[in-house]
Amino acid sequence: MLCEKPLAPSVADAQAMVAAAEGTGLVAATGFTFRRSPAVNAVRQQVEEGSLGPVQHFNGHYWCDYGHNPDAPISWRYRGRPGSGALSDIGSHLIDLGEYFCGPVQSVQGAVLSTQVRERPVPLGTAVGHSADVAVSQEREPVENDDVATFTATFASGAVGTFSVSRIARGLANSLGFEVFTQNGAATFELSRPAEFTIADAAASDPVDGYRRVVVGPGHPYVAGGLPMDFPSVGHGQHEFFVWQARAFLEQIAGLEQIAGLEQIAGLEQIAGLDQLPPCPTLADGLHNLRVIDAVVASADAGGNAVTVQ
Repeated sequence: MLCEKPLAPSVADAQAMVAAAEGTGLVAATGFTFRRSPAVNAVRQQVEEGSLGPVQHFNGHYWCDYGHNPDAPISWRYRGRPGSGALSDIGSHLIDLGEYFCGPVQSVQGAVLSTQVRERPVPLGTAVGHSADVAVSQEREPVENDDVATFTATFASGAVGTFSVSRIARGLANSLGFEVFTQNGAATFELSRPAEFTIADAAASDPVDGYRRVVVGPGHPYVAGGLPMDFPSVGHGQHEFFVWQARAFLEQIAGLEQIAGLEQIAGLEQIAGLDQLPPCPTLADGLHNLRVIDAVVASADAGGNAVTVQ
C-alpha cells in the first residue's frame, strides 16, 4: 500500500493506519515524491558526505496558483479544519524536504495561516482536480481552510528552517524550491529546472568564487540506467519522480535488498549496475508529518508561539 500525503485527515486516523500495518508483513509507505528527485538527492549527498557539510538554515517555498481565481468552485480542497488547505496539500511535501536535509523538526514558531479567498461559488456539477473547470451557480459558500501558510522551525540538529506555502500565488502553477545554507557552502533547487541545481563551496576561489550550475547526470542518484539516455543535459521532470517512487516501492515488495539480485532476473542483466533505490518513507513518516502540521496549526492558534512537535 502506497499512500499519498498527507497520510490521513487527522493524527488519530494516521495512528490507526500505522497500527493496522504493523506486524502484517506487508509493505506500506507514504508518497513523498520529491525525495526521488536526482537533483535534490545530489544536493543531499553533498550535505551528508560531500563538500557542503551539515545544514544550518533551510529556506523553502511551495507556491501554486490553483486557488487564485475567486470564482473557481468550492470543493473538498477548500473545506476542513485550519491546516487542511495549502499547508496539508502542498506544505506537507515542503516539510518533508526540510526534514530530508535537516532531520526531525523539534518545534515550530511564528506560524500564520491565512484565508484570502473567503468564499467560492457552488459547482453545478462535480468539481474534480485542483482548478475544477465546471459550471457554477450564483450561490457561494465559505472557504474553511488556509490559502497561505508561513512558519519557522527548529530542527533537533540545531538547524533552523523558514517555510512559505501558498495556493494563490498567481502565475506560479507548481513552484517548489529551496536553499540550504550549510557549514561549508550552500545550494539551491527549483522545480521549474528539475534536472539541475546550483552549488557554492570551496571548489573555487576568489575572484571566481560563487554559485555554479550543475546539470545532473549518471554520477548523480537515479540517473544511471533510469533514463532512456543517461547522460547530462538529458532532461526529466516531476513525472519521472513518480516512476522512481513506484520502482522503489516495487523493489521493497519484491524484497530486493541488494541490486545484485537483479542479475538473477531474466532479461535484466543489462542493468546490473543500476543504483539501488532507498526504500519509500513509511506510514510512521507520514504520521510524523501530520504531527508537524498539527504543531504549525497550534502555533498559529497561539499567535505564533513556539509549539513542540509531539
